[in-house]
Amino acid sequence: MDHFSCKGKNTIDRRSHVVVGFRPCCFFCVMEEKDPCARKAWLELSLRDMHMTRDDTELALILSFIWRFAMDDPENPELPSLGVFECMTKLLKKSLADVEWVMTGQNVYVPYYAAHIIGSYTMKKPDFAVKAVVSGVIAPLVELMRGKMSWVEQRVVVRALGHLASYERTFEAVAAYEDEVVRLAMDIATTCVYVVYEEFVSVQESEGRVRYHCDLLTRGLGGLEMEDRKAEEWASQLQCWSLHLLNCFAYKQMSISLICNINFLKKLSQMWGGLANHTSPAGIGLIRILCYSKEGRGHVSNSREMILSLCNLSRSSDDWQYMGIDCLLLLLKDQETRYKVLETSLFYLVDLVELKALDDRPNLGDRITRVLLMDNNKKKGYAYTYKAQKALKELWRIKVERRKRERKFINRDNQEKVAEASVVVNLIKQQANQFLCVGDIEEAVKCYNEAIGLCPLKLRRKRMSLYSDRGECYLLIGDADAAISDCTRALCLSEPVNSHGKSLWTRSKAYDIKGLSRESLMDCIMFVNVRSFRGKIPYYAAQMISKQMESTWLFEEARARRLRKMMLKDKNHGLSTITEEPGKKDRNRMIQRKKPDPLD
Repeated sequence: MDHFSCKGKNTIDRRSHVVVGFRPCCFFCVMEEKDPCARKAWLELSLRDMHMTRDDTELALILSFIWRFAMDDPENPELPSLGVFECMTKLLKKSLADVEWVMTGQNVYVPYYAAHIIGSYTMKKPDFAVKAVVSGVIAPLVELMRGKMSWVEQRVVVRALGHLASYERTFEAVAAYEDEVVRLAMDIATTCVYVVYEEFVSVQESEGRVRYHCDLLTRGLGGLEMEDRKAEEWASQLQCWSLHLLNCFAYKQMSISLICNINFLKKLSQMWGGLANHTSPAGIGLIRILCYSKEGRGHVSNSREMILSLCNLSRSSDDWQYMGIDCLLLLLKDQETRYKVLETSLFYLVDLVELKALDDRPNLGDRITRVLLMDNNKKKGYAYTYKAQKALKELWRIKVERRKRERKFINRDNQEKVAEASVVVNLIKQQANQFLCVGDIEEAVKCYNEAIGLCPLKLRRKRMSLYSDRGECYLLIGDADAAISDCTRALCLSEPVNSHGKSLWTRSKAYDIKGLSRESLMDCIMFVNVRSFRGKIPYYAAQMISKQMESTWLFEEARARRLRKMMLKDKNHGLSTITEEPGKKDRNRMIQRKKPDPLD
């Protein structure tokens, strides 16, 4: 019986419910009951017997309602105290044991909502997590994680297990399946993007897609484009939540050697939450946890791809820039890994020594300087390359000797000498600008070099402008690396950090030249946010963002892999061309960062 007919029937009997023990015909009537004693008793009975519900449509609606109820108030103890976890455990076990039942009507939605309800109620309250573990939820969740159904169920299962593994009181219950859970989480994080693309996104006919997947993704609203956008968001969440589950084990220094598989580390450095899931640190979050353990640092330092990824992140405007810097500093402080990464990281970190604060980390530039100069002139048998020696000497000259000299200079002569130096610097800068206007870029660079050498360290804003202008000159002559270096130095001098529009745009173009699409995209978005365009984004910026979003599309590598397979297949059949790229469509993507729907 549906809720409306049930409600009409019960209107006459409303007063007799408690007296005669009348039980409402549906769960929704129970939720509307005003009498707290009757409501509690009927809810407990409803949850106890829910797994025996015969009407598949009613069961799906009830579970959907409970999930939304849990998301609206995840700390409400009403349903957890009345047996909601026991109810979800029964439903999960029934779904796993009876394939015919779960494939009947809308029962296919049951495992998804049951796991989602467990994850929603355990995301904030440790007490609820304990109740869930006692109710036996872990075993059926792990069974679903093995791929018993599909990636849609795996997404909510990994979320629920991640919450349970986050609490001290319930971690041991998850750790009982340590080896299997870690291996499954690694496999899901590595393959989920390809699985979602192959099984869903690449299917361009709506009739060919799994119907209940489409309904869950868009709630029956929108067409293929909307489904693809939600599939991208969900695939990113599945990957990020799998990495969070691995974080829980790595934080306890468990399964470090397993997680640090060399092939997994290579792929881990490229795992990024993207704009669809920008609140998650994704791969860099797990890398930082690994760097806090000696064994983890040893494995990370042996991966050149990992070190280069950390270096590029440390010189980007990404929200997780500080994590990249933290990882490099942890590796450099360890004498066993320091000289494995120094030659590579030095030339990136030296551009960051002017940082004052980043993400509540004060004097970060001074910390970087101390770590880089640690054991200076005490190589202990290690021979620096000439280029590294030159960079370290320059760092010592600017950050130590010049700083001491200028402090004495300013204290003795007050501000007069500073003002005189500022005038001279302005004159040299004007001369550089004139050279630039006539196209003599090399002479302009020489002038900027002289101005930077004369400009007092105290004049941060003026030095920011000089570095930015010199970076633009380097870009004009095709030296993208030097342009990135100078623009990074300018952005470190800006207040707040990474807020100088000209430097952001120049560096974005330089990263584009080097093929670093993610870094270019983040700089361009930051440029648009910093500059006030009165709601209208310039065409050149919109074009750059569109280009980089295509390159950083979550499914781009999966699409390219599928295309290569098709070309190889056609080649074997004697065909020479492919007329259409699978899964490649025009996508009007949001330029501003999109916040995921918290109800999903």
